[in-house]
Parts: sequence; structure tokens; C-alpha cells
Amino acid sequence: MKLFYKPGACSLASHIALRETGKNVDLVSVDLMKKRLENGDDFFAINPKGQIPALLLNDNTLITEGVAIMQYVADSAPESQLLAPVGTLPRYKTLEWLNFIATELHKGFTPLFRPDTPEEYKPTVRALLEKKLHYVNESLSNNAWISGANFTIADGYLFTVLRWARAVKLNMEGLSNIDAYMARVAARPAVATAMAAEGIQ
Repeated sequence: MKLFYKPGACSLASHIALRETGKNVDLVSVDLMKKRLENGDDFFAINPKGQIPALLLNDNTLITEGVAIMQYVADSAPESQLLAPVGTLPRYKTLEWLNFIATELHKGFTPLFRPDTPEEYKPTVRALLEKKLHYVNESLSNNAWISGANFTIADGYLFTVLRWARAVKLNMEGLSNIDAYMARVAARPAVATAMAAEGIQ
């Protein structure tokens, strides 16, 4: 398998899932500005969407969209317990969090990373995100992991997105549950391995 990624970007969540399952994967870095691979090849020839992550399976099937990739990886290794079985409530609680992270948090950061976002709009974006982070912080008050008793693919995704908060200067004061959570996730061997492979801290 090949994972097309950018260091520290949303693709880190898929990378973490792969490391948690112990799957062998080749990493291929993508220059998203130029849409080029490390060797200069056109990334659009791999993924017509031009976005990461993209997972190329050994039979040349391509899976795109991080939430879909993470579910595929988890379901292909049920012993990892990264996603509960179909039909069980814990599975849908994890999917609930995956959707919240994707639509409310991940996409919420996008304007802060875009160079064409008007400066006067950014305080509004930050305020919206900070309100949602307080909800996340409260949700972690009674659980070690975001969707229950087990580390799941939602945790890998949440960890990835929360890493961006300080980079865009969100106010994280008082979010002690998030601080402790980030330390717990970072301490997992698979997470440390994924971050080291991407050259990030």
C-alpha cells in the first residue's frame, strides 16, 4: 500500500490508523501547492481530486477522503479495535465524532490556513473554533478517549486536527482535558512512529 500525504496535515490521521494496525505502508509525500509527488510526477494522475490523503491499495484501488480511509483501515483489522463492529452503538458514536471532527473542526480551520482569507474575518473563525474546542474539552472530562473506553480512529483524527490549534493561535487557556488528552495520544507508540516518519514533533 501507498499513503500519499503531507507532513502534519490531515493525512496524519490515516497514517496513525495504519500504524495502529501494524500494516506495511509506503509513504509518498505530496507538494500540494504544485500537485507533484517527490519524484516530480503529477499527483492528479493518482488522485484527480488533488487532495491528501489518498491510499493506493496493492491491487491499485484508490481510496480517497480521510474518513473513508480510516474506516477501511480499521475494518480491515478488527482486532485493533479502532472501530467497533457494524451494528453496535460504540461504532456509531465513533462515526458521530468522525463527522463532527471533519465538518466542524477540520473544515473550520481551513480559512485560517488560506492566504486569501480577509484578516478581518479571522477573529470570527477563531471564536467559532474556540467555542467548539470547549465542547471537546468538556467531552473529555470523563473519558480517556473521545468516543468511549477505547482509542479509535476518531482519536487519531482529533489529535491531528487539535495539533493545528496553537499554530493558528487559538486561545487554549483552561482546556486542561485537551492538554492531557494530547499527551496521552502522543505517548502511543504508533502515533510516535507516525510522527517520526513524517518528521514532525
